[in-house]
Amino acid sequence: MKKSILKPALLLLMLVSLTGCELAGDIFQAGVSVGVFIVIAVLILIVWLIFKMKK
Repeated sequence: MKKSILKPALLLLMLVSLTGCELAGDIFQAGVSVGVFIVIAVLILIVWLIFKMKK
């Protein structure tokens, strides 16, 4: 009985751990995207302020 439970339990453990890695990768990718968006927005704001002060 122990051997019949061991294989499905091992398979379940592998599936859960691989899904966790994929989730962490997706969260990291979303963080990078948000970071790039914020940097671009700040650069646009700085350029806009510089042009506004020159007028």
